[in-house]
Amino acid sequence: MKYRRIAALAAALMMMGSAFSCGDINESAGGTVSGTESQSSADGQSAGSGGSDTSNSGNNASGGNSDTQQSGGSDSDSSTPDGGSQSPEGGSSEQSGGSSSGGSSSSGGNSSSSEGGSSSGGGDSSSSGGGSSSGGGDSSSSGGGSSSGGGESSSSGGGSSSGGGESSSSGGSSSSEEEEEFTAKITLGSSPSCTGSNVFIEGSTVKITAGGDYYFTGSVSDGQIFVDTTLEEKVKLVLDGVSISNSTGPAILVYEAKECTVKVKAGTVTNLSDGGSDQIYDGVIFSNDTLTIKGGGELNINSNNAHGIASDDDIIIDNGTINITSVKSGMLAHDNITVNGGTLTIKGGTNGIKSKGSVNINGGRTVVSGGTKEEKSSIYAATTFSYTGGYVFAAGNKVTALTSYANPYIVVSCGSQPANTNVKLYLNGSEMVSFAPHNNFACILMLAPEITDGSSFGVDIGGSRSDFSVGSDQNLFTL
Repeated sequence: MKYRRIAALAAALMMMGSAFSCGDINESAGGTVSGTESQSSADGQSAGSGGSDTSNSGNNASGGNSDTQQSGGSDSDSSTPDGGSQSPEGGSSEQSGGSSSGGSSSSGGNSSSSEGGSSSGGGDSSSSGGGSSSGGGDSSSSGGGSSSGGGESSSSGGGSSSGGGESSSSGGSSSSEEEEEFTAKITLGSSPSCTGSNVFIEGSTVKITAGGDYYFTGSVSDGQIFVDTTLEEKVKLVLDGVSISNSTGPAILVYEAKECTVKVKAGTVTNLSDGGSDQIYDGVIFSNDTLTIKGGGELNINSNNAHGIASDDDIIIDNGTINITSVKSGMLAHDNITVNGGTLTIKGGTNGIKSKGSVNINGGRTVVSGGTKEEKSSIYAATTFSYTGGYVFAAGNKVTALTSYANPYIVVSCGSQPANTNVKLYLNGSEMVSFAPHNNFACILMLAPEITDGSSFGVDIGGSRSDFSVGSDQNLFTL
């Protein structure tokens, strides 16, 4: 009906007029961007972001609480801790309330689609906001939509658009690869630039003010990405070859969000470092909320203040190559740490990995070394330490004993060894790892799915090798 269109247009114009934009894209608060303009649906609804993401919080290990440590043959320690959705790939836009953008619908009668949707049917169909439609009857589109019927197509408003980068046609089969959509695109620098919405720039600091997906390029020698969504919305930061240094605090600070995902774009290298002496926001990446790190790129983190990656909530590592060097813990979570995949190299000044909740290893390959203090660990878990798969090679003065494990595991008590002594670990005649812990160490942990009852295990420290036979459950070998 025409009166519904007029009402929808008026409502959309009012919302667009009040929305903040840092570039040439305007949209309603919390909306996502497709192409170069925001879209409103024919029935007066506006798209929202962060409505349907899911997050993987990892497996919380069972088996009871344990803060048992192993060091130099001892399996107990009374020391206390020091201190203190994953968004779908493909970049489809999101709506709150369970609706989806870029979807398709079919009907035998009249149908309408919004936010880049497509519709097909035997009757009349209409689309608004860049939709496409196909059908055997009459079809029309406005706002840059396209329509086809019986194989013929026409477009008005300068082209066609679809919510997920998909196109549809009748009388044939054609599709285009999905293009990721972003709420804003930001180029970092001493004076950052931005196209999109929900972004406020103050000096060299880029502030994200609402949920959505944000794409970053460029570098800054003294700046920060600051996330503060007052409605606790989900945020995804996509880093494309970014370099950020901050002399007074974190390179990335997530002050308020429902959860934050940092995605390092495949084939790129991102470098982050911090500075100063902030004892609250004390990580190169620091989050007050659940933090997920993923992507096919390489992330290098250098901590000059305290921790590499720190969260007052959970830390989840899904994939990617992550290298951390820190003056304190490489990773520190006040809740749980879960590693589902990726390649991690961690050099901690105090602990390598420290959780005031649980540590859950489900996949990936992690090589970690802890600090020089006697009470510090390569891996410390205050409650439970669970292993279901993947590889872990850890050297430090101590390590928390596992409370749940899928197969036998190995701990070597080797006495005090100097920093940078080369360590090689063998299983059934094959070398599993060769690394040189950056600090003194007295304890080595090895987790691998190939370890079974009856396996042969060898350890070479500084050219001196010892061999053992593996039994079931925990295997503590003393040199």
